[in-house]
Amino acid sequence: MSLDKRKVKILKAIITSYIDNAEAVGSRTISKKYELGVSPATIRNEMSDLEDMGYLVQPHTSSGRIPTDKAYRYYVNDLWEKIKSSRHPNLAQLRKIIEEKSNELDELFKNSVRILSQFTRYTSFVVAPQLKQSVIKRIQLVPVSEHKVLMLIILQANIVKQVMLRLNSPIPFDQLEKISASLSERMYGYKMEDIDTIKDTIIKELYISKETSSDALMEILPYLMEQIAKLDDLNVYSDGITNILDLPEYNDVVKAREFISFVEDKSSFAKLLQHTGDSDLDICIGSENKHLELKDCSLITATYKLNGKLIGRIGVIGPTRMDYDNVISTVKSISDAISDIINQNYSIENKE
Repeated sequence: MSLDKRKVKILKAIITSYIDNAEAVGSRTISKKYELGVSPATIRNEMSDLEDMGYLVQPHTSSGRIPTDKAYRYYVNDLWEKIKSSRHPNLAQLRKIIEEKSNELDELFKNSVRILSQFTRYTSFVVAPQLKQSVIKRIQLVPVSEHKVLMLIILQANIVKQVMLRLNSPIPFDQLEKISASLSERMYGYKMEDIDTIKDTIIKELYISKETSSDALMEILPYLMEQIAKLDDLNVYSDGITNILDLPEYNDVVKAREFISFVEDKSSFAKLLQHTGDSDLDICIGSENKHLELKDCSLITATYKLNGKLIGRIGVIGPTRMDYDNVISTVKSISDAISDIINQNYSIENKE
């Protein structure tokens, strides 16, 4: 049995109806709502065939049918040519909103996930650029209190990483300035991934340097280097996590709690993104996801790039019953906007 034109029309009508209403679809509904030119009895027979083929399922004996993951995959694949080149109709407006008050990458990502969540009404996230390949430009130690110092690590493309340090004894401001200058001089140009390998050499160089050595530096130097080497490389911004509570699929409190716990866990996101492909746009539907908590969800991610190189991802997690056309074009458009803004404001090539 194959998907002929009539079956395809009926399947698409059922998917569209279920996306709109979240209610099982019967033959009479399809007959009345969509002009398919066939009787309810014919539609009913075709729906039975579609169920046998794995595209539909009947949740209850007396109810209509709902699409399966296989149906959604067919639907998305059929849309693919249109989807991959589509852009949100308000792309210019989207970019303007995202760019407002986005002087730093941190604000850019926060704005992006907020707008994406508002436009799709689903949970949105951005995985910030991984720092392993980032080059260190400067280290700055800023006093916060007598026993607390904020270490700022300024990286290539003006990405700033912060670490709060606790001191055993206070260090005068002028000493902190000297330590900052010494560290910046020794570590300038190194990549973050090199630090663990070179930290012992840098410590040794500073120990034997008469110009910069001081009791304060010698006391905290090993601690500083250890903290830099241990910096968390994964930074995820998210928004609209509780939007899932507005969806009928998550009326079950236990199910909703499991979902929220999963998306709030950084390590979960790390594992999740390990299974996304290398393509600029990736769509995982229902059972295609590797995690049980997302078996009723679709995950749509798009990449953003700096100087043509992939540096992060933005995406949406929502029910399999989502408006794929609109959601995919919005995700893709916002990822393109992020790439444009980053290349315009942070690209070394543009600054030179």
